Amino acid sequence: MPSYGMTKVVDLSYQQAVDKVTDALKAEGFGILATINVQETLKQKLGVDLGDYVILGACNPQLAYEALQTEQEIGLLLPCNVIVYTSGGITKVSVLDPQQALGITNNDALSPIAQQAKVKLERALAAV
Repeated sequence: MPSYGMTKVVDLSYQQAVDKVTDALKAEGFGILATINVQETLKQKLGVDLGDYVILGACNPQLAYEALQTEQEIGLLLPCNVIVYTSGGITKVSVLDPQQALGITNNDALSPIAQQAKVKLERALAAV
């Protein structure tokens, strides 16, 4: 597992995992700003079949506002990406670690915001 994310193997179908992670994120104050169906995009553009794979752009408006008040360029690192995919018949959910992502800014004022986001995302992942 890469150090920039948190992953969980779930005993759910792909669609069940997408639905459950969406609900778990909502319970933690996140909405889905964008849904990128990577499988569909690669099939249309390249004619290849990657298999089930979606990127969910999750945003907690309060935390995003605080981060943008601290550093306007932080929008380059928003929203928090969450992926759901299948590999070898196993469904996985992975969440970007906001502490790792925001850590590249070297702005210590963002650390408490990243920590809050990480706690909420960890709870959402645990709920899936």
